[in-house]
Amino acid sequence: MKNRTQVVPGIYGSSDGICFVGEAPGYYEDQKGLPFVGKSGKLLDKMLEGIELARKDVSILNIIKCRPTTTEGGNRTPTESELRFCGEKWLFKQLKLLSPRLIVTLGGIALKFFIPKAKVTKYVGQLYDTDIDTKMFVTYHPAYILRNYNLMENYNEHFEEIKKILNENSKGEGKEETQSQQKNISIKSKQKPLSDFF
Repeated sequence: MKNRTQVVPGIYGSSDGICFVGEAPGYYEDQKGLPFVGKSGKLLDKMLEGIELARKDVSILNIIKCRPTTTEGGNRTPTESELRFCGEKWLFKQLKLLSPRLIVTLGGIALKFFIPKAKVTKYVGQLYDTDIDTKMFVTYHPAYILRNYNLMENYNEHFEEIKKILNENSKGEGKEETQSQQKNISIKSKQKPLSDFF
């Protein structure tokens, strides 16, 4: 992106822990070189604190590594070609190196990157098995919650579910219950199955 201040690669926690994936850096992320540091980031930090986690415990990545801007200098939604280029060139490699036990998609763009044509309203709050040996949980982008605060109770429930999933996976307990709640999906890039990159 020609108007970027810097690249925002992401932050990395435990190699086998949890990885949150958003769509792209905004203004504050572009200035600081870190993901989720504006108002959305503050809410994400609060949600993590609510389930006894901190940034140092998790990985936070965006599909796009540079801020997409309008000609006037504002934020814009990444194009399909930008998402595919950055995702397949960088995000997939990051996920392969991190091997997270759980990927949490933040918002509709991140979800559609993994599952083309998926709608957050249909997938939100659910856990899925994937074809890359990790699980995926779908939730809202924190910016969406800031605009729709009536969903805050649901958001809290989602993070409590994330905590439960991590605890069950780490202890090996409640495995049957977790599996009964999961749905199997094949995560795909537009061109190939995601497993082709791993």
